[in-house]
Amino acid sequence: MGKFFDYLKTKTFRKNLIIAAVSIIAFLLFIFYSLGFYTHHGEGMPVPKLKGLSIGRAIELLEAEGLRYQINDSVYLIDKEPGIVVEQDPDPNTNVKANRTIYLIITRDAPNIKFPDIAGKTYLEVRSILNNYQLKVGDTSYVSDVARDVVISSAFGGNIILKGQQIPKGSRVDLVLGDGLGASEVDIPNLLGLNLNEARLSLLGSSLRLGEVSFEGSVIDSAGAKIIRQFPAISDTLNKVSIGTQIDVVLSN
Repeated sequence: MGKFFDYLKTKTFRKNLIIAAVSIIAFLLFIFYSLGFYTHHGEGMPVPKLKGLSIGRAIELLEAEGLRYQINDSVYLIDKEPGIVVEQDPDPNTNVKANRTIYLIITRDAPNIKFPDIAGKTYLEVRSILNNYQLKVGDTSYVSDVARDVVISSAFGGNIILKGQQIPKGSRVDLVLGDGLGASEVDIPNLLGLNLNEARLSLLGSSLRLGEVSFEGSVIDSAGAKIIRQFPAISDTLNKVSIGTQIDVVLSN
């Protein structure tokens, strides 16, 4: 044992120890620089920004840079159309080597839900219900009905939609509402060909008033003259008026 400790104190041991340490350090440096050279350490290309692009455009950019891609997942976002990149890994501007795989998350089609029961509810109630179901209010129109701002019918894609039918989340639902005037509107009577007295009786029966009376041409016997025009007249877009509306007439022999 004493000889061993005496050997440790010799110049030969110290020389061998130094040689061994230098050899180990040189070997480690060789390995480090060799790996760096082999893997092109510090070299690469920045990953392009893909978020917000369509998946088709994103693939074009990646292939142009010699990069691969893989769609890792898809999510539904109400405010984005399907096929839009929303996440990428690695992040934009990260240096990577050629042929590196870039992982993407894209948006997908909206899932279907059952349409809620909104018939007979007010516009404010329906707007809240549709919002809770992640649906949107589309166009609104009014029809003659005693109930004001109450949903008479609803449509999606131009077709009537009823409670329980499947509809994609985020869809726009068109609403037909009551105007609250149903009880106060009456059909416009056809006064053409009637004399003045007959017109008065017809208007009285419809709760309407006779308005301005005018004559066309030379009228000798006003009692025998017939109505040739009336205002408002019945048309494809107008067939009802409010109770008490006055109807103007033009008479002629």
